[in-house]
Amino acid sequence: MIALAHPKNMRLAVSCVACGGLVTIAVNAYDLQKWIAGEYVQDAMPYLNADEREILISGHCGPCFDVMFSE
Repeated sequence: MIALAHPKNMRLAVSCVACGGLVTIAVNAYDLQKWIAGEYVQDAMPYLNADEREILISGHCGPCFDVMFSE
């Protein structure tokens, strides 16, 4: 048996709340529904990188998140 990954058939455009920059993320619609229903984003969409997950969770893009938590 071969397990195939869900195709990323949907594109989300998310605006950063800090800088206003637009981040586009490719996701599977079914996985997005799982996250909206309460599943942790890292479990629902394990193919997303840390910056993509962060903008979905907090609304901050990777660079803005790094600036907020830099020393």
